[in-house]
Amino acid sequence: MLRRLSALFDPFLLMLIGTVTLASLLPARGWGASIAGWLADGAILLLFFLHGAKLSRAAIVAGASKWKLHLAVLATSFLFYPLLGLGAEAVAWQVAPAMAAGLLYLSLLPSTVQSSIAFTSIAGGDVPAAIGSASLSSIVGIFATPLLAQWLMGAGGSSGAQALDAILKIGGQLLLPFAAGHMLRPWIGGFIDRHKPLVGRVDRGSILFLVYTVFSAAVVEGLWHQTDVGDLLAALAIGVVMLAIVLVATLWASRALGWAREDEIVWRFCGSKKSLVAGVPLAAAIFPPAQVGMLLLPLMIFHQAQLMICSVMAKRYATQKGPAGVAA
Repeated sequence: MLRRLSALFDPFLLMLIGTVTLASLLPARGWGASIAGWLADGAILLLFFLHGAKLSRAAIVAGASKWKLHLAVLATSFLFYPLLGLGAEAVAWQVAPAMAAGLLYLSLLPSTVQSSIAFTSIAGGDVPAAIGSASLSSIVGIFATPLLAQWLMGAGGSSGAQALDAILKIGGQLLLPFAAGHMLRPWIGGFIDRHKPLVGRVDRGSILFLVYTVFSAAVVEGLWHQTDVGDLLAALAIGVVMLAIVLVATLWASRALGWAREDEIVWRFCGSKKSLVAGVPLAAAIFPPAQVGMLLLPLMIFHQAQLMICSVMAKRYATQKGPAGVAA
Protein backbone atom coordinates (compact mmCIF):
# COMPACT_ATOMS: atom_id res chain seq x y z
CA MET A 1 0.00 0.00 0.00
CA LEU A 2 2.82 2.42 0.87
CA ARG A 3 4.55 1.64 -2.41
CA ARG A 4 1.35 2.35 -4.33
CA LEU A 5 0.87 5.67 -2.54
CA SER A 6 4.48 6.71 -3.21
CA ALA A 7 4.01 5.88 -6.90
CA LEU A 8 0.97 8.14 -7.07
CA PHE A 9 2.49 11.02 -5.11
CA ASP A 10 4.82 13.38 -6.96
CA PRO A 11 8.04 13.95 -4.93
CA PHE A 12 8.43 17.36 -6.55
CA LEU A 13 5.26 18.44 -4.77
CA LEU A 14 7.02 17.88 -1.44
CA MET A 15 9.78 20.23 -2.58
CA LEU A 16 7.17 22.78 -3.63
CA ILE A 17 5.45 22.53 -0.24
CA GLY A 18 8.82 22.97 1.47
CA THR A 19 9.57 26.01 -0.66
CA VAL A 20 6.19 27.58 0.10
CA THR A 21 6.77 26.90 3.81
CA LEU A 22 10.19 28.55 3.65
CA ALA A 23 8.73 31.58 1.86
CA SER A 24 5.99 31.76 4.50
CA LEU A 25 8.45 31.68 7.40
CA LEU A 26 11.36 33.60 5.85
CA PRO A 27 10.07 35.68 2.93
CA ALA A 28 12.43 37.83 0.91
CA ARG A 29 12.00 41.48 1.91
CA GLY A 30 13.49 44.83 0.98
CA TRP A 31 16.71 44.62 -0.99
CA GLY A 32 16.56 40.83 -0.73
CA ALA A 33 13.25 40.86 -2.59
CA SER A 34 14.77 43.08 -5.31
CA ILE A 35 17.69 40.71 -5.80
CA ALA A 36 15.33 37.72 -5.81
CA GLY A 37 13.22 39.44 -8.47
CA TRP A 38 16.24 39.93 -10.74
CA LEU A 39 17.32 36.34 -10.24
CA ALA A 40 13.76 35.18 -10.92
CA ASP A 41 13.81 36.95 -14.29
CA GLY A 42 17.03 35.10 -15.06
CA ALA A 43 15.46 31.81 -14.00
CA ILE A 44 12.57 32.38 -16.43
CA LEU A 45 15.00 33.01 -19.28
CA LEU A 46 16.97 29.87 -18.40
CA LEU A 47 13.83 27.72 -18.13
CA PHE A 48 12.51 28.66 -21.55
CA PHE A 49 15.96 28.43 -23.14
CA LEU A 50 16.23 24.85 -21.86
CA HIS A 51 12.66 24.07 -22.97
CA GLY A 52 13.57 25.16 -26.49
CA ALA A 53 16.84 23.23 -26.44
CA LYS A 54 15.09 20.04 -25.29
CA LEU A 55 12.47 20.16 -28.05
CA SER A 56 13.34 17.54 -30.65
CA ARG A 57 12.27 18.35 -34.19
CA ALA A 58 12.46 14.70 -35.18
CA ALA A 59 10.03 13.75 -32.42
CA ILE A 60 7.55 16.39 -33.56
CA VAL A 61 7.81 15.33 -37.21
CA ALA A 62 7.26 11.69 -36.18
CA GLY A 63 3.78 12.49 -34.91
CA ALA A 64 2.93 15.40 -37.21
CA SER A 65 0.83 13.33 -39.59
CA LYS A 66 -2.03 13.16 -37.06
CA TRP A 67 -2.93 16.82 -37.40
CA LYS A 68 -6.60 16.26 -36.50
CA LEU A 69 -5.53 14.76 -33.18
CA HIS A 70 -3.17 17.67 -32.50
CA LEU A 71 -5.91 20.19 -33.27
CA ALA A 72 -8.26 18.32 -30.92
CA VAL A 73 -5.69 18.52 -28.10
CA LEU A 74 -5.12 22.23 -28.72
CA ALA A 75 -8.86 22.94 -28.83
CA THR A 76 -9.31 21.10 -25.54
CA SER A 77 -6.44 22.96 -23.86
CA PHE A 78 -7.11 26.47 -25.11
CA LEU A 79 -10.85 26.57 -25.90
CA PHE A 80 -12.79 23.98 -23.91
CA TYR A 81 -10.72 24.23 -20.72
CA PRO A 82 -10.90 28.07 -20.57
CA LEU A 83 -14.68 27.86 -20.85
CA LEU A 84 -14.64 25.50 -17.88
CA GLY A 85 -12.29 27.90 -16.10
CA LEU A 86 -14.70 30.76 -16.57
CA GLY A 87 -17.46 28.61 -15.15
CA ALA A 88 -15.25 27.56 -12.24
CA GLU A 89 -14.41 31.18 -11.45
CA ALA A 90 -18.11 32.07 -11.53
CA VAL A 91 -19.19 29.30 -9.15
CA ALA A 92 -16.20 29.59 -6.81
CA TRP A 93 -17.95 32.19 -4.67
CA GLN A 94 -16.91 30.39 -1.49
CA VAL A 95 -13.15 30.81 -2.08
CA ALA A 96 -10.97 33.90 -1.98
CA PRO A 97 -11.23 35.95 -5.22
CA ALA A 98 -7.57 35.42 -6.07
CA MET A 99 -7.98 31.66 -5.62
CA ALA A 100 -10.97 31.72 -7.98
CA ALA A 101 -8.80 33.59 -10.48
CA GLY A 102 -6.17 30.88 -10.01
CA LEU A 103 -8.70 28.27 -11.14
CA LEU A 104 -9.26 30.29 -14.31
CA TYR A 105 -5.50 30.71 -14.80
CA LEU A 106 -4.77 26.99 -14.61
CA SER A 107 -7.40 26.40 -17.31
CA LEU A 108 -5.41 28.60 -19.71
CA LEU A 109 -2.16 26.63 -19.47
CA PRO A 110 -0.67 24.22 -22.02
CA SER A 111 -0.46 20.49 -21.54
CA THR A 112 2.34 18.76 -19.68
CA VAL A 113 5.01 17.05 -21.76
CA GLN A 114 6.80 14.38 -19.76
CA SER A 115 3.88 13.03 -17.76
CA SER A 116 1.48 13.07 -20.73
CA ILE A 117 3.95 11.04 -22.78
CA ALA A 118 4.66 8.70 -19.86
CA PHE A 119 0.98 8.01 -19.20
CA THR A 120 0.30 7.53 -22.93
CA SER A 121 3.11 4.97 -23.06
CA ILE A 122 1.81 3.09 -20.00
CA ALA A 123 -1.72 3.04 -21.40
CA GLY A 124 -0.62 1.73 -24.81
CA GLY A 125 -1.31 4.87 -26.80
CA ASP A 126 0.48 6.40 -29.78
CA VAL A 127 3.65 7.74 -28.16
CA PRO A 128 5.01 9.68 -31.21
CA ALA A 129 1.63 11.42 -31.54
CA ALA A 130 1.66 12.22 -27.82
CA ILE A 131 5.13 13.73 -28.15
CA GLY A 132 3.91 15.86 -31.04
CA SER A 133 0.68 16.95 -29.31
CA ALA A 134 2.29 17.76 -25.96
CA SER A 135 5.22 19.59 -27.55
CA LEU A 136 2.94 21.59 -29.83
CA SER A 137 0.74 22.50 -26.86
CA SER A 138 3.79 23.81 -25.00
CA ILE A 139 4.83 25.95 -27.96
CA VAL A 140 1.34 27.34 -28.55
CA GLY A 141 1.02 28.02 -24.82
CA ILE A 142 3.83 30.59 -24.98
CA PHE A 143 1.51 32.70 -27.14
CA ALA A 144 -1.96 31.52 -26.15
CA THR A 145 -1.70 31.59 -22.36
CA PRO A 146 -0.56 35.25 -22.07
CA LEU A 147 -3.12 36.37 -24.65
CA LEU A 148 -5.94 34.48 -22.93
CA ALA A 149 -4.82 35.83 -19.55
CA GLN A 150 -4.87 39.37 -20.92
CA TRP A 151 -8.29 38.87 -22.51
CA LEU A 152 -10.05 36.93 -19.75
CA MET A 153 -8.20 38.14 -16.65
CA GLY A 154 -7.04 41.63 -17.60
CA ALA A 155 -3.38 40.68 -17.09
CA GLY A 156 -1.00 43.41 -18.15
CA GLY A 157 -3.64 46.15 -18.08
CA SER A 158 -6.82 46.86 -19.96
CA SER A 159 -5.63 49.54 -22.39
CA GLY A 160 -4.19 48.70 -25.77
CA ALA A 161 -0.81 50.24 -24.91
CA GLN A 162 -0.57 48.28 -21.65
CA ALA A 163 -1.54 45.06 -23.39
CA LEU A 164 1.09 45.66 -26.10
CA ASP A 165 3.77 46.34 -23.47
CA ALA A 166 2.81 43.12 -21.68
CA ILE A 167 2.97 41.09 -24.90
CA LEU A 168 6.38 42.55 -25.79
CA LYS A 169 7.66 41.78 -22.29
CA ILE A 170 6.40 38.22 -22.48
CA GLY A 171 7.91 37.79 -25.93
CA GLY A 172 11.29 38.95 -24.64
CA GLN A 173 11.17 36.80 -21.52
CA LEU A 174 9.65 33.65 -22.95
CA LEU A 175 9.62 33.44 -26.74
CA LEU A 176 13.12 34.72 -27.51
CA PRO A 177 14.97 32.40 -25.10
CA PHE A 178 12.79 29.48 -26.24
CA ALA A 179 13.57 30.21 -29.90
CA ALA A 180 17.27 30.70 -29.11
CA GLY A 181 17.45 27.38 -27.28
CA HIS A 182 15.72 25.54 -30.12
CA MET A 183 17.92 27.16 -32.79
CA LEU A 184 21.02 26.12 -30.84
CA ARG A 185 19.82 22.54 -30.40
CA PRO A 186 21.96 21.21 -33.32
CA TRP A 187 25.02 22.25 -31.30
CA ILE A 188 23.91 21.77 -27.71
CA GLY A 189 21.22 19.10 -28.14
CA GLY A 190 23.70 16.27 -27.63
CA PHE A 191 24.86 17.72 -24.32
CA ILE A 192 21.23 18.28 -23.23
CA ASP A 193 20.25 14.71 -24.10
CA ARG A 194 23.32 13.19 -22.41
CA HIS A 195 22.77 15.15 -19.21
CA LYS A 196 19.00 14.89 -18.77
CA PRO A 197 19.22 14.35 -14.99
CA LEU A 198 21.33 17.50 -14.61
CA VAL A 199 19.04 19.52 -16.88
CA GLY A 200 16.06 18.22 -14.91
CA ARG A 201 17.61 19.39 -11.65
CA VAL A 202 18.28 22.82 -13.16
CA ASP A 203 14.66 22.93 -14.33
CA ARG A 204 13.30 22.01 -10.92
CA GLY A 205 15.71 24.30 -9.10
CA SER A 206 14.68 27.25 -11.27
CA ILE A 207 10.99 26.55 -10.67
CA LEU A 208 11.54 26.23 -6.92
CA PHE A 209 13.36 29.55 -6.84
CA LEU A 210 10.53 31.20 -8.80
CA VAL A 211 8.02 29.72 -6.36
CA TYR A 212 10.01 31.07 -3.41
CA THR A 213 10.19 34.53 -4.99
CA VAL A 214 6.51 34.85 -5.86
CA PHE A 215 5.28 33.35 -2.60
CA SER A 216 7.59 35.67 -0.65
CA ALA A 217 5.94 38.65 -2.33
CA ALA A 218 2.49 37.17 -1.68
CA VAL A 219 3.25 36.45 2.00
CA VAL A 220 4.48 40.01 2.52
CA GLU A 221 1.16 41.18 1.03
CA GLY A 222 -0.80 39.00 3.49
CA LEU A 223 -1.34 35.77 1.53
CA TRP A 224 -2.24 33.60 4.52
CA HIS A 225 -4.62 36.21 5.89
CA GLN A 226 -6.63 36.02 2.68
CA THR A 227 -7.01 32.23 2.38
CA ASP A 228 -7.59 29.20 4.60
CA VAL A 229 -7.88 25.41 4.42
CA GLY A 230 -11.48 25.67 3.23
CA ASP A 231 -10.34 27.68 0.20
CA LEU A 232 -7.73 25.03 -0.65
CA LEU A 233 -10.24 22.19 -0.34
CA ALA A 234 -12.78 24.04 -2.48
CA ALA A 235 -10.13 24.68 -5.14
CA LEU A 236 -9.24 20.98 -5.08
CA ALA A 237 -12.87 19.93 -5.50
CA ILE A 238 -13.53 22.36 -8.35
CA GLY A 239 -10.28 21.42 -10.09
CA VAL A 240 -11.12 17.71 -9.92
CA VAL A 241 -14.57 18.39 -11.37
CA MET A 242 -13.00 20.31 -14.27
CA LEU A 243 -10.59 17.44 -14.91
CA ALA A 244 -13.39 14.87 -14.79
CA ILE A 245 -15.48 16.85 -17.29
CA VAL A 246 -12.57 17.01 -19.73
CA LEU A 247 -11.77 13.31 -19.35
CA VAL A 248 -15.37 12.29 -19.98
CA ALA A 249 -15.85 14.77 -22.85
CA THR A 250 -12.69 13.61 -24.66
CA LEU A 251 -13.73 9.98 -24.19
CA TRP A 252 -17.20 10.54 -25.64
CA ALA A 253 -15.91 12.73 -28.47
CA SER A 254 -13.23 10.25 -29.52
CA ARG A 255 -15.79 7.42 -29.53
CA ALA A 256 -18.28 9.53 -31.51
CA LEU A 257 -15.58 10.30 -34.10
CA GLY A 258 -14.65 6.64 -34.33
CA TRP A 259 -11.01 7.25 -33.45
CA ALA A 260 -8.63 4.40 -32.74
CA ARG A 261 -7.95 3.47 -29.12
CA GLU A 262 -4.34 4.74 -29.43
CA ASP A 263 -5.54 8.20 -30.50
CA GLU A 264 -8.23 8.26 -27.82
CA ILE A 265 -5.53 7.72 -25.20
CA VAL A 266 -3.43 10.59 -26.57
CA TRP A 267 -6.36 12.98 -26.63
CA ARG A 268 -7.43 12.15 -23.09
CA PHE A 269 -3.98 12.42 -21.50
CA CYS A 270 -2.56 15.32 -23.51
CA GLY A 271 -5.83 17.26 -23.58
CA SER A 272 -6.65 16.93 -19.89
CA LYS A 273 -3.30 17.79 -18.30
CA LYS A 274 -2.08 21.24 -17.24
CA SER A 275 1.59 22.06 -16.89
CA LEU A 276 2.98 23.25 -13.56
CA VAL A 277 6.41 23.58 -15.16
CA ALA A 278 5.03 26.09 -17.69
CA GLY A 279 2.50 27.63 -15.31
CA VAL A 280 5.00 28.95 -12.76
CA PRO A 281 7.25 30.96 -15.11
CA LEU A 282 4.32 32.11 -17.23
CA ALA A 283 2.52 33.46 -14.15
CA ALA A 284 5.71 35.15 -12.97
CA ALA A 285 6.07 36.84 -16.37
CA ILE A 286 2.41 37.80 -16.79
CA PHE A 287 1.25 38.95 -13.34
CA PRO A 288 2.64 41.22 -10.59
CA PRO A 289 4.70 39.17 -8.06
CA ALA A 290 2.30 39.79 -5.16
CA GLN A 291 -0.57 38.18 -7.13
CA VAL A 292 1.28 35.13 -8.38
CA GLY A 293 1.46 33.18 -5.12
CA MET A 294 -2.30 33.01 -4.68
CA LEU A 295 -2.83 32.28 -8.37
CA LEU A 296 -0.49 29.29 -8.21
CA LEU A 297 -2.10 27.56 -5.23
CA PRO A 298 -4.95 25.99 -7.28
CA LEU A 299 -2.44 24.89 -9.92
CA MET A 300 -0.20 23.19 -7.35
CA ILE A 301 -3.20 21.34 -5.93
CA PHE A 302 -4.47 20.43 -9.41
CA HIS A 303 -1.00 19.20 -10.40
CA GLN A 304 -1.03 16.41 -7.82
CA ALA A 305 -4.69 15.53 -8.43
CA GLN A 306 -4.19 15.10 -12.18
CA LEU A 307 -1.13 12.89 -11.66
CA MET A 308 -3.00 10.58 -9.30
CA ILE A 309 -6.13 10.33 -11.45
CA CYS A 310 -4.26 9.89 -14.74
CA SER A 311 -1.95 7.29 -13.19
CA VAL A 312 -4.97 5.17 -12.26
CA MET A 313 -6.44 5.71 -15.75
CA ALA A 314 -3.21 4.69 -17.50
CA LYS A 315 -2.94 1.48 -15.49
CA ARG A 316 -6.57 0.64 -16.24
CA TYR A 317 -6.02 1.15 -19.96
CA ALA A 318 -2.94 -1.08 -19.76
CA THR A 319 -4.88 -3.96 -18.23
CA GLN A 320 -7.67 -3.88 -20.81
CA LYS A 321 -7.60 -5.11 -24.38
CA GLY A 322 -10.25 -2.63 -25.50
CA PRO A 323 -10.95 1.01 -24.63
CA ALA A 324 -11.45 1.87 -20.99
CA GLY A 325 -14.93 2.75 -19.83
CA VAL A 326 -16.18 6.14 -18.79
CA ALA A 327 -15.18 5.46 -15.21
CA ALA A 328 -11.53 5.37 -16.25
